[in-house]
Amino acid sequence: MSAADFDVADLFERLQSRLDPLDGPATAAGRSDFDLDPGFVPPGSRTLRAAAVLAPIVRRPAGWTMLFTERAADLPSHPGQVSFPGGKLQPGEAPAAAALREAEEELGVPRALFAPVGAWESYETGTGYRITPILALIEPGFVLAPDPREVAGVFETPLSFLMNPLNHEVRKAMWQGRERTYYAMPHDGKFIWGATAGMIRALYERLYA
Repeated sequence: MSAADFDVADLFERLQSRLDPLDGPATAAGRSDFDLDPGFVPPGSRTLRAAAVLAPIVRRPAGWTMLFTERAADLPSHPGQVSFPGGKLQPGEAPAAAALREAEEELGVPRALFAPVGAWESYETGTGYRITPILALIEPGFVLAPDPREVAGVFETPLSFLMNPLNHEVRKAMWQGRERTYYAMPHDGKFIWGATAGMIRALYERLYA
């Protein structure tokens, strides 16, 4: 869909009615880095680590956007990649609580400013995480204070771009000695791809497909 015909009122209704309740059971099967490679089977014996991310939607008057981080280059996992703020669950911690905690730590934005709406399908990564994505709304006017140990940069991308399937590119690359297929959504010099793009694609399908 184009920016001109992207209806935020319609989007808000879809968010309210089509997402899973916070910390409730998922209503759809999980997604993964392997969805576009149906012949690839990850090791059945591996133990997945539970994680959660916060997908913040900024309700800007000129057009709603989604907020992303660029991970610091010296992090041990996924260095330099575009991601949602998030991380591993602590013992006994619910996904929504973990996502809000991590967002506050990484962005320097108080968790009380985020209004969580719901979750959608969990996402399994090739690196061994099962991620629960939590969508939250936030009003403009917040002040960012990113943690430089984890975050190299923060940017926003229009939802009208992300929710347009024409912008969901399918690309291929070599990973661990074999060709793999993944989603990519390059925009304005930023390269959104891999697990983050896969979660956005799953969100689009939940809301619009």
